[in-house]
Amino acid sequence: MKLSTERILTTHVGSLPRSQEVFELVFAQERGDPLDEPAFKSAIAQAVKEVVSSQYKAGVDIVSDGEMSKISYATYIKYRLSGFEGDSPRRTPADLQAYPNFAGRASKSGGTPTYHRPRCTGPVAVKDLQPLHEDIANFKAALAATPVTEGFMNSASPGVIALFQPNDYYPSHEAYLEALAEAMRQEYEAICQAGLVLQIDSPDLALGRHMMFNDLTDKDFLKMVDEHVEVLNHALRNVPAEQVRLHICWGNYEGPHHCDIELKKILPGVLKAKPQVLSFEASNPRHAHEWQVFNEIKLPDDKILMPGMLDSTTNFVEHHELVAERICRFAGVVGRERVLAGSDCGFSTFAGFGTVDKDIVYAKLESLARGAELASTRLW
Repeated sequence: MKLSTERILTTHVGSLPRSQEVFELVFAQERGDPLDEPAFKSAIAQAVKEVVSSQYKAGVDIVSDGEMSKISYATYIKYRLSGFEGDSPRRTPADLQAYPNFAGRASKSGGTPTYHRPRCTGPVAVKDLQPLHEDIANFKAALAATPVTEGFMNSASPGVIALFQPNDYYPSHEAYLEALAEAMRQEYEAICQAGLVLQIDSPDLALGRHMMFNDLTDKDFLKMVDEHVEVLNHALRNVPAEQVRLHICWGNYEGPHHCDIELKKILPGVLKAKPQVLSFEASNPRHAHEWQVFNEIKLPDDKILMPGMLDSTTNFVEHHELVAERICRFAGVVGRERVLAGSDCGFSTFAGFGTVDKDIVYAKLESLARGAELASTRLW
């Protein structure tokens, strides 16, 4: 993948706001409504072209397809893998459990998306990769029409699939993870074979602590991190590390986040993951101070950092001077060639449910580009 050699390159985590048309289409698909398939596919292809063009105009170097075809970054797998059906109760993160009044207000405000999160009720296997091949074709066509530096495509980690789709079939969590890894392997390899950068979305390595595993001690959770990383590495065994990025986060929602596990605790385990680039939250008020962790824990020579320079849960447009300051801070610790400027998380993790206004998303990305340009003048 492209790395910073003469200037700081800009990117983001992946999901971007969908148009009203796309929102209505993916939710109609979710409900099982009859769809005009050619019209549906045409609308998605056009949305991908537009979102790639918008990223380029905002100054983003390494762009995504905005996850236009997906209702969410983890549950889309039910269209591609067998073994999933029904719905499941929502797990409430521990920090929101501690503040029920706030949690209730957030839910009533429409901040909680409504869609099915199926359960694993049978053997997990590849069912249909045609949606993936269509996503790849749409994205490559959009990239060919826009002079961007590079494109990346998101894919769910085995661990985050397990986080949101509970297991009712396999005898253990370990067996469930292994089945998911083997099934997702084909998606990972197809994305890389298409010449795209693969981004593995793995909030389970951080968010999992105060959501799925909030009954564990930190010590036991760190054992789970090691297990999830080991399974992910096995799924990535046939793709080069330098073609893969790994995104972790503590949950892309406004909330107290006082139950978030510290980066310094999970970092040693996360750095064992195969992907060359590590994407993580570095701008929100709960984690902005954690750049200092890299003074304590040495970054392996083969790793690159993609810290978030933009908060994905607020409509504040970060000043480009602040963006430059944040970039230079990380560059001062790990070196300018080992920093990509990203965002904390996706701006539309669930279709139609982004905290940040669509126009403000692109204003933020423009500020990211301007801040990276300013940082580059200071670093080179």
